[in-house]
Formats: sequence, structure tokens, C-alpha cells
Amino acid sequence: MNLFELTRALVDIESTTNREQQVGDFLFAQLSFLAARTSGRLERIAVEQHRDNILVAWGEPIVTLSTHMDTVPPFFPSLEDADFIWGRGSCDAKGIIAAMIAAAENLLDSGATNFGLLFVVGEERNSAGAKVAAANPRGSRFLINGEPTENQLALGSKGALRFEITAHGKLAHSAYPELGHSAIHALLDVLRAIRMISMPEDALLGPSTLNIGTIAGGRAPNVVADHAQAEIMFRTVGGPDEIRQAVLAAAAGRAEAREVLHTPAMRLSAFNGLPTTVVAFATDIPTFDGTWGRPFLIGPGSIHLAHTAEERIPKSQLLEAVEIYARMARQLLATGAAPV
Repeated sequence: MNLFELTRALVDIESTTNREQQVGDFLFAQLSFLAARTSGRLERIAVEQHRDNILVAWGEPIVTLSTHMDTVPPFFPSLEDADFIWGRGSCDAKGIIAAMIAAAENLLDSGATNFGLLFVVGEERNSAGAKVAAANPRGSRFLINGEPTENQLALGSKGALRFEITAHGKLAHSAYPELGHSAIHALLDVLRAIRMISMPEDALLGPSTLNIGTIAGGRAPNVVADHAQAEIMFRTVGGPDEIRQAVLAAAAGRAEAREVLHTPAMRLSAFNGLPTTVVAFATDIPTFDGTWGRPFLIGPGSIHLAHTAEERIPKSQLLEAVEIYARMARQLLATGAAPV
């Protein structure tokens, strides 16, 4: 398949988080052909039942190109016009997978070796695949991680801090609310207090932000709610302790605040000749924790279109990304360092 065909084929496989098996099988089959032609070593790295990371390496990998196979819901298939490929995962991150595979073919055609491709599961939820990969390193010294940055090298990325807020109440007939206790009212009070938290700012990364992502609870309009729950996420620019303590204080006596994810903010390396940016989203890079080498963050597509009904990736950026990934890998393989 050519670059655009492969991107569309990947997009057309539904792979929302926890349902990556089919796209993993597809990639394993595609990479099997490439590995067989070029003496590559292909393996599945089990994450949990029916969920595997996919790794292919040529020689002993000094440089690894990596991104994720999973997407956010809802799934919708690909479309193509003169300028874009559309569909869920087109820019986050299946177009990136296709560009990395094309870059690997480019490198192999020029005789390069000692590099690999690593595609992981679970980035959109809890970085489950990166956690397993971090526990199974292969000696790589540099990690080129792909996320949609419009082919600009990210010098920093915000962290993530996620909580589940759960409130409990007492059932009652809504005509007699004094006989019960509304978990929804309690949850709303806690969320109001959380929204008032003063959050840190950073000169490079900017302000911390909060998103209340989901709210659920209650049984019927005429029943005082006995249960309510919300999921919230902060995008952090420094250590999490200040926000963490403020959330616990806001919930104290009214609800349970359970931390379910923390990914630290990151400062990342420059690479001479590439335009730079700073991104507000979190990535798998902190979870890799250096086990696959010094990280760089770059990829085609716009994060502003990821996770939306308008998700798409410019064909021109896909083609450009192939050249960028191949050039970065060649430089790192040749000198053992990024030009800065």
C-alpha cells in the first residue's frame, strides 16, 4: 500500500481504546511482509488479553519511532479528497503510523539499520502499552514519538492529572427532598469548588487548565439521587501536589476524590532545522520514562482536529512527515546525537 492507502486502511479499522486487537493484527500482517523482505525482527509484546504492542526492529535499535494504535470514540470511517484524509484516528495517530512505516521503508532502501518501529495500545486512556514497553526496553537510545504537532518539534508538553469524583446520597421522593440527600447536589457543590481552584502557570507551558469531562448520576426526575459521579482532568504545567491537595480539600466531607492518572509535564529536546512548538496535551513519553531513549515529539496533523467530528490530516503533511522521520533517524544513527 502507498502512504495514503495505508492511512485509510488503518482509519477504517475501529480501534477505540481496549479494542485494538484488529488493528494490531493488521499491522502485524503488514509488517510481516516488510520484515521478511528486509531481515527485520517482528514481535508482539503482550499488554493484556487481546491487546499487544507491535515491535519490529532491524539490527539493534538505536532509534525507535513510536506512536499509538488506539483512538477515542466514536469511530467513523475514512474519506479522502484532494487535500485531506478524514476519519477517526486520521491524525491521532493512524496517519502517523503510516508515515513511520513509510519512513522505515525509506531508511531500509538507503541501507540503514539499527532502528525500530513500536506501536502501542492504550495511550488515549492510561498509557497501558507504554507502561509495558517501559518494562521491556530493547536498548534504544532515542525515541521519536508521534503525535499531531503539524510537523513542528514540541519543546514541551503539559502533564495530565485525572480524578473520579463520587458523591453518595439518600433516596427519597422528590416531593419531600428533606427526607433524602441529593448526591447530585453534593457533586455540583464540589465541582463548583474545584472550578475555583487557583492553578499554576509556567513561562514555557502556559497556564494549567481543567476540564469536567463526564457527569452521571440519579435514577429519575422524581427521585432524590443517591449516587453521582464526575470525571475531571487537569492539564498541568508543574508538580501536581498543589492541585492534588486543593481537589481533596474541595471534596472533603462531601464526596470521594480518587486520583486515577498522573502524567507529568515534560521539557523536551530541540533538533536543529525543525520548527518548534509547545503543546498542551499529554503523551506516552513520560510513561516510557527514558527506557526507550531520549525523546523527541513530532508528527503531522493538528491536535485541534483530533478527537473531533472533523478529524482529518493534510496529505502534504503526511508526505512531509515521512521525510522528517527518515532525516531525524539518519542523523541520530550517524552521529549518536541530535543536531542543536
